[in-house]
Amino acid sequence: MNYMKTVAIIGASNDRNKYGNKAVRAFLQQGYTVYPVNPTETEVEGLPAFKSIRDVPVRPQMISLYVPPPIVEKLLPDIAARGCDELWMNPGTESDKGLAEAERLGLNVVQGCSILAVGVSPSQL
Repeated sequence: MNYMKTVAIIGASNDRNKYGNKAVRAFLQQGYTVYPVNPTETEVEGLPAFKSIRDVPVRPQMISLYVPPPIVEKLLPDIAARGCDELWMNPGTESDKGLAEAERLGLNVVQGCSILAVGVSPSQL
């Protein structure tokens, strides 16, 4: 299939040691259109960064989370309002409360490492 693959990375970072940065690079390598989301950065890896998932101009196919559980829980209503096909809760982002709320909001949650899922090893980034 030749459709545009889109992903919003919440918790995108300019620190190349952080998974929120590795994810941006991994998805770019795999041909995705990447929307970094970080309230304090203006750009990440040369891409314009968005303050909130509400500011992302498209409904991304995937949203990948790289923020701690209490922040995930706060962001879920905005994520549900923006919509996505898959919400990836990467290791360390998931909590029982967050999972229950995501389910209640009708989000399709995938628990796992989204970097590995697109065929990139984080250790090689």
